[in-house]
Amino acid sequence: MYYRNTAVAVVLALAAGAAWSHGGSHEKSTAARPAKVSTEEHAFGRAGDLKKVTRTIQVGMDDTMHFTPGDLVLKKGETVKFVVHNNGKIMHEMVIGTMAELKAHAEVMRKFPGMEHDEPYMAHVEPNKQGDLVWQFTRAGEFFYACLIPGHLEAGMIAKITVK
Repeated sequence: MYYRNTAVAVVLALAAGAAWSHGGSHEKSTAARPAKVSTEEHAFGRAGDLKKVTRTIQVGMDDTMHFTPGDLVLKKGETVKFVVHNNGKIMHEMVIGTMAELKAHAEVMRKFPGMEHDEPYMAHVEPNKQGDLVWQFTRAGEFFYACLIPGHLEAGMIAKITVK
């Protein structure tokens, strides 16, 4: 039984790494991360081209487990550069996704809190630092952004993105 449980844990760890293919650890800021443009389409859009940014939004994160601003309304097709500031004393992140994806990712983060990240829809920011995230919202709908550091989502660190 022990070996089967260990094997299951290893498979889950590998699947989590493949599913969320993170690269830089939570210990690193995304401030110096080179821009990457991917053609991979998600329900909530795709990586944006920095040269095609139509809007820049400053996003603040803090240790009260809130984002400033909170909910956002964007236009379908808009390419947004998020400049994400961590005004707190602990690590925070901004991850864009559907509610189901964010909840699933948060569950994996609880099991593997040291998990590394490197996806274009994520910005991991050390205290008193900033990071950037460029995203094109190619579909209308209701999406979200959240901090998936264990306990942060549960404490209310989530906001809605409405794309019209």
